[in-house]
Amino acid sequence: MIEVEKDGGLWTVTINRPDKANSLTAGMLEELCEIAEAAQAARVLILTGRGKVFSAGADLEAARAGLATSPLWERLSGAIAALPGLSIAALNGTLAGGSMGMALACDLRIAVPGAKFFYPVMKLGFLPQPSDPGRMVALMGPARTKLVLMGGQKLTAEEALSYGLIDRIVEDVALIEVARAIAADTLAAKAEFASTMKGMCR
Repeated sequence: MIEVEKDGGLWTVTINRPDKANSLTAGMLEELCEIAEAAQAARVLILTGRGKVFSAGADLEAARAGLATSPLWERLSGAIAALPGLSIAALNGTLAGGSMGMALACDLRIAVPGAKFFYPVMKLGFLPQPSDPGRMVALMGPARTKLVLMGGQKLTAEEALSYGLIDRIVEDVALIEVARAIAADTLAAKAEFASTMKGMCR
């Protein structure tokens, strides 16, 4: 249910469970952690999904069993944030719940026009992953972060773009093509040059 395509220094990771809104089981989340940790050797990592939803977060049964508060979410976002190369979340649809963390940890986020963004932790009685509020604040400021986390508001792609949560809206059919075009210069550069450039942008 997690697919990995390696093309030289470009790794494309696809969540493939569209019949369950690409919700993650504990096993899938563990696998994503291991892939992200192994991807330290990649030049570019693209995260995407199959179907109309990028990921709805924790699978319902797994969430009831404790996955919603698992340290695996933070392990995953930490591994993505630590990548020396470029990371791109190519959001094929709605992004919800705990899966927000992996997208927030990426360097860039592009999304299809119909994507929605929400993180209903307040309503569900959970705290967000520890690093998520800080990353959200860095992208769109404290008030808009509270709008999502405390107000439970669902953002459209247009709102997410205007707030700074995502960087570009891309038509569905061109999503991966655009992600690869963005990746081209980084893939063509020397690895140490790209990692130094990334460090300068923090």
